[in-house]
Amino acid sequence: MSGLLWQKSGVEVDARIMRFLAGDDVILDREFFLYDIEASKAHVEGLARIGIVAADEAVALARELDTLATDFRSGAFVLDERHEDGHSAIEARLTERLGDPGRRVHTGRSRNDQILVATRLWLKAKLDELGATCRTIAATCLDRAARESLPMPGYTHIQRAVVSSTAMWFAGFAEAFIDDAWRARQTLDLVDANPLGTAAGYGVNLPLDRAHTTMRLGFARMQVSPIYAQLSRGKFEIAALDALGAATLDLRRLAWDLSLFTTAEFGFVTLPTRYTTGSSIMPNKRNPDVVELMRATHASVAAARAEIDNLLSLPSGYQRDLQLGKGSIVHGFGRGLAALALLPDLIAGFDWNEAAMRAAIEPSMHATDVAIEAAIAGVPFREAYRAAADSGTGSGAGRTAESSLNARTSPGSGHDLRLDELRARLAALS
Repeated sequence: MSGLLWQKSGVEVDARIMRFLAGDDVILDREFFLYDIEASKAHVEGLARIGIVAADEAVALARELDTLATDFRSGAFVLDERHEDGHSAIEARLTERLGDPGRRVHTGRSRNDQILVATRLWLKAKLDELGATCRTIAATCLDRAARESLPMPGYTHIQRAVVSSTAMWFAGFAEAFIDDAWRARQTLDLVDANPLGTAAGYGVNLPLDRAHTTMRLGFARMQVSPIYAQLSRGKFEIAALDALGAATLDLRRLAWDLSLFTTAEFGFVTLPTRYTTGSSIMPNKRNPDVVELMRATHASVAAARAEIDNLLSLPSGYQRDLQLGKGSIVHGFGRGLAALALLPDLIAGFDWNEAAMRAAIEPSMHATDVAIEAAIAGVPFREAYRAAADSGTGSGAGRTAESSLNARTSPGSGHDLRLDELRARLAALS
């Protein structure tokens, strides 16, 4: 490891301690490196605007930063253990190529606001991806809800309860992911604040053009207080993981349904074979491993959130503890977005087994309809309820699933799914 930004004469550097301090920073900073480069370009422009960097130096620095980004994308430059972190790698490269202009690039900037702004840009990109994925999932669910409506049992307590339909099932998850997309957007609005120029959390004795860097990096606003910029580290990451967690919670429940519905005991769903794997010992098995790992994904998101939450038992100002939060968001968003990205094709591709679902609809599942019909006719509902319960099968014999669904006229239910209303909400998020 070379080129320590903070190295001073007479200070001993212990290799084992340095490995502990650096941790996985170099590996993790590969996630943020391009954002760090982009923020460095904005910082250079800001320094040029206040005369710290000459105009020709700013041009040369921007050119070298662009070259570094290209080299990183192509693999010609590798961020590895030669560097303490991505920040020191950028400065070392600029100094190697340009000399003194490279040594000026850190003027008025701390690694604290450097990682803050790179992480903030990364979070914005991930939240944008989350919102887009949730909108795609919702649209896929709405398409299937409009295309097919097959009767199926509705469950409470994992016991057969009332007649439902595949269209109602799809519409339910469509609305869930519409809300998840909305939450991703709201959270993006929260984190869309520029911390660059706050330095180590107390500002610097330079008239930094923070309005320019805010505009240049595409932030909606500037984080005004340098102290709050530090306080928001971890807080904004938790908010982003909460938005992701809302979506992976819905993913978990959808995956749970499919896990049950694909069993022989239910037999309601057949998955595309590419979403299943074979057993290493049982030739007869095809296992829904993808669905099971989708179901497990929320654990990674919740663990990432819990780790950062526990890191934040800190006073104000920067503390090195916060370094460990980078791994949490990379792991949480990596797992969460990867699982969600597989969901639209799965939703579009699995098949319902209509015969099995119809066979699972029992006469007693019409009991609620019977009781409500009696209440409409003037019988007090509790009396109608007891009469339907006492009839054994709920007086549902001879009724059809379709008649039950068609009679369900409350908004959002069998006869009145309000798919157009859900589509309008989805369109408003596009």
